[in-house]
Amino acid sequence: MNNENNKWLQEMGLNHPLVIAGPCSAETEEQVMNIAHQLTKTKATVFRAGVWKPRTRPGNFEGIGALALPWLQRVKKETGLLIAVEVANLNHVKLALEHDIDILWIGARTTVNPFAVQEIADALKDTQKIVMVKNPINPDLELWIGAIERLQKANIKNIGAIHRGFSTYQKTTYRNNPNWQIAIDFMSRMPNIPLINDPSHICGNREGLFDVSQMALDLNFDGLMIETHSDPDKAWSDAKQQVTPTRLHEIITDLIIKKPNFEKQEAIDSLAKLRVEINTIDDDLIAILGKRIQISKQIGLAKKEKNVAVLQPNRWQEIFENRVKKGGNLGLSKQFMEKLYKAIHQESIKVQEAVIKK
Repeated sequence: MNNENNKWLQEMGLNHPLVIAGPCSAETEEQVMNIAHQLTKTKATVFRAGVWKPRTRPGNFEGIGALALPWLQRVKKETGLLIAVEVANLNHVKLALEHDIDILWIGARTTVNPFAVQEIADALKDTQKIVMVKNPINPDLELWIGAIERLQKANIKNIGAIHRGFSTYQKTTYRNNPNWQIAIDFMSRMPNIPLINDPSHICGNREGLFDVSQMALDLNFDGLMIETHSDPDKAWSDAKQQVTPTRLHEIITDLIIKKPNFEKQEAIDSLAKLRVEINTIDDDLIAILGKRIQISKQIGLAKKEKNVAVLQPNRWQEIFENRVKKGGNLGLSKQFMEKLYKAIHQESIKVQEAVIKK
């Protein structure tokens, strides 16, 4: 990476992924300082703490507020760690700048609002501070990229992004579904923006942190943001997803950093052959899908001629259950097969509707 947007990460001179750690919320000065000093024994470079905590529903603990900012200044003075807070409006930005906060991040609930992002971008115009943008709560890549583009237009050079997963109505094993493909697409679209993974908010529990962190590093993320508390079970917010500094050290130590590319020519040649096979199979898949859509068009014509509804629920359910089962017999996951055939069916419906309307 050699773009101005990631120069800040290069200047840190790290020989490992960036580690941002600290409590979900700054609760007391003693708590903040205790955690910070323990983090100096880990690979953490940045101390994070929620000062303003937007909650989904009112009545929950929503942060100490500006009172905690001097505590963070003390953290920086005594430990040398950089300090980071979330900002959601103009007032937050002003207070963070007044207290010389190093890194400001825009939270997922704020990223969904272009008006709020623009207000923050205007307030930070020409700043040399590091500004990071969490993905929006909904799986919308354009909103995420749009928020970063607003910062770029405000001549903010030191920009990063944070992948914290996406909300979903359907309950899954994650608090926020990682939707890794969106993160991969982000990296493709904005290759010069450092991308940090937030496994704490993806998992919603401390048990899954290692696996999600390893997955992120396997996908070439630039770092991790992991919520850390000296006594997680007594945390005032998000207790289940926080770990102790000792456990953070264990996680970071056990993670395996993969090489970005093959080095030996023999391995490169072997990989090239496998990629040729993949390309050939993909060509066949595309051709088969194209043929399937052509048949869907013919079915659409038949339905139009006989004035039959496009959606045939019984037929769809039969196909769906049968294909998912067949995929499972071949080692393909149920989740993958369901997504695949729902996408195919949706495209078939779209094509048939177009035929009938024409």
